[in-house]
Amino acid sequence: MFGGMERNDTGAVKHVDVLIVGAGISGISAAYHLQTRCPDRSYMIVEARAAIGGTWDLFRYPGVRSDSDMFTLGFSFRPWTGGKTIADGESIRTYVEDTARAFGMDRHIHFGVRIDRATWSSAERHWKVEGNGLAGAFAITCSFIDLCAGYYDYAAGHAPVFAGADEFEGAVVHPQHWPADLDYAGKRIVVIGSGATAVTLVPALAATAAHVTMLQRSPSYVVAMPAVDAVATWLRRFLPAGAAYSAIRAKNILSSIVLFAAARRWPAVVKRQITGQVQRALGADYDVSAHFTPTYAPWDQRVCLTPDGDLFASIRKGEASVVTDTIDRFTARGILLTSGQELAADIVVTATGLTIKLAGGIAFAIDGKAIGFAGRLQYRGMMFDGIPNLINTFGYTNASWTLKADLTASYLCRLLNMMRRRELLVAVPINDDEMMARAAFVPFSSGYITRVSASLPVQGQKKPWRLNQNYLLDVIALRTGSLRNRMRFTT
Repeated sequence: MFGGMERNDTGAVKHVDVLIVGAGISGISAAYHLQTRCPDRSYMIVEARAAIGGTWDLFRYPGVRSDSDMFTLGFSFRPWTGGKTIADGESIRTYVEDTARAFGMDRHIHFGVRIDRATWSSAERHWKVEGNGLAGAFAITCSFIDLCAGYYDYAAGHAPVFAGADEFEGAVVHPQHWPADLDYAGKRIVVIGSGATAVTLVPALAATAAHVTMLQRSPSYVVAMPAVDAVATWLRRFLPAGAAYSAIRAKNILSSIVLFAAARRWPAVVKRQITGQVQRALGADYDVSAHFTPTYAPWDQRVCLTPDGDLFASIRKGEASVVTDTIDRFTARGILLTSGQELAADIVVTATGLTIKLAGGIAFAIDGKAIGFAGRLQYRGMMFDGIPNLINTFGYTNASWTLKADLTASYLCRLLNMMRRRELLVAVPINDDEMMARAAFVPFSSGYITRVSASLPVQGQKKPWRLNQNYLLDVIALRTGSLRNRMRFTT
C-alpha cells in the first residue's frame, strides 16, 4: 500500500506518499497531522519561496497583521503564547517558523521549488509532478497531492489601470510588493481601497505621515476589537497553558459562529450595531452613512477589524481621513476624483486587492488529458469531482483560515488510514446527480471573487458537495462522517 519514500541512485527522493505544496500555515499544519496520525506515510513539502510562512513571509507592508484572532488562527496543536489577540505579521511568521522547527517539519521542506504541472497516471496510480528548483528541473511521483498554496497569486496583486498614472510624479506602491526602503515620513499618502489591507495600512502610515487619505469607491464594514483579549488574559492566569488555549479557542470559535449566524438571520440589526459602534467612535457629526455604511449585508463580504479602534483614532486625531468617491484620473500632483475634488499625494498605495490563483497555478492532467477546475464540483470543500487523490486546502472566509486547514489535514489522515487498512490505492469523488443545482464556490460578493467567478469551481446544493462555512458542522462531517459517501475507491 503506497510507496513510502523512494530515492534514486544519487540519493534524491523520487517518490513520496504525500506531496504538500506550500510551507505556510496550511502546509505546516498538514505536515504535523501526517507525521503524527500517519507515521507510516512519507511526505515532502515544496515551497516556491525561500522561507517558511506563506502569506506572512510575503506581506511586509506597514502594520501588516492578522485579520482574525490568533487563538483560532494559531495551530490547534501548539498554543499561541503572544500577548495580543490580533498579532503583527512578523510575530505570526516567527510562530509558524518556530512550530515547524519544534516538530521537525522544517526538515521535510524543499525551498525554491515551483511546480508547473501534475499528471495522474491511472495505470501507475500516482501523480507525476514536475517543475523547477534551485538545482534545476524538479520531478517526483506521489500517491497524494495536498495543495496548501493558498488562493491568490504571490507574483502580483490586482492592479487596475488608472488613466494618467504615468503623469503622477510621486511613487505608486502595491502592498503586496512593499519596498523596504520606502520613506513615507512626512508625506501625503492616498491609500486606494477599503478592505482589510487598507484598514490596516492607514493607521500604521498615519503615525508618521503628514496625512493619509483612504480613498474608497464604496465602504466596508469595520469593527473595533480589543488587541488584547481580557477573558484570555484571565484564563491564562488560572489555567495551565494548554487548557487555557483550548478554552480560549473554543470561546472564540463559538463567538464567531454565533455572530455570523446573527448577521445572516438579522442583517439589518447587525448592520445597525456595527454602524452605531462606528458613530460612537467617530462622534455624532461624522458622516458614517457615507463612509462606513455598505450597501450589502454584513458578511456578504469579509468584515474588517481595527484593533483597539486604531483606524477610528487616526481619523479623530486628524491624521487620516476617508473619502468615498471614484477616480477620474491621476494628475502630476495626485488624484482627480469624479466629483472634481483633487487629492494631493506624494505616495499612492493601491490596496486594490488580490488576484485569485487556485492550486498554485499548477497545470493538471489525467492520463495526458488536461483538466481544469472551472465549474467543477468541490467535494467537502477540499476535493473535486472526478479528480483522484487530490486535496485542496481552502480555509474559511467567515472565520480563521487555520480552522478549516486543520480539519482538512485531519480528514486526509482519516482517509489515508482507512485506505491503508483496506489496501485501497485511489480515492475519487464521484457525483451521480447531474441535475443537482450548483452555487458559487464561495458565497462572497467581494471583488477578488467576482472578478474570476467563471474560472472557479462550484458547490452543490446537497451534501457532500455543499460548503458548510461552519466549523461545528465540519467537525462532525470531517472527523466522524462517512469516508465512502460519494467516493469511489480502487485497489
